[in-house]
Amino acid sequence: MRALGPGSVSSFLKVILDVVYYALWIGLAVVVVLIFLALLMGFNPEFLQSLKLSGDFGEIQEPVPVVAGGLAAGGLYLGGILAIVWSLRRIFATLTAGDPFHPDNVQRLRFIGLILAGLELGRYAVWGASQWLLSDVIRNEPNFSLTAWFSVLVVFVLAEVFREGARLRREAELTI
Repeated sequence: MRALGPGSVSSFLKVILDVVYYALWIGLAVVVVLIFLALLMGFNPEFLQSLKLSGDFGEIQEPVPVVAGGLAAGGLYLGGILAIVWSLRRIFATLTAGDPFHPDNVQRLRFIGLILAGLELGRYAVWGASQWLLSDVIRNEPNFSLTAWFSVLVVFVLAEVFREGARLRREAELTI
């Protein structure tokens, strides 16, 4: 089976990315609705008195801001993944067209690398905020992920490989 062009593995992966892309939009819409509902619950004092989040981690006295904040963080993370899948769809569209070293793919890969780095930094920020705001309830250690940072570096290296491929293609087009 071919890797590039119509009817290839890349076109099959493009279809999968299309399905994931629309599923992520649906998931993001659900998260936005849940945030809205969580904030509406904050206006009902009787409901707040009956709602207590508790478990092995302790009990949270004001659950609505915690739930809304958690959903907002999840929504931002989902938005980052949506941006990555959007860029991947664009890259795979060029692969399906048989043009892997399209000049725009370099910027798309760099964008993916920046989003991956931003998601990892955002994860650290959410951890720090939860430790600061919920220190009496949540006690966990930070988790530095070498895999995530390695992925960021790999994507930036791939962007440079694609940049060099695009440069070589331009030179070949100028050759008579």
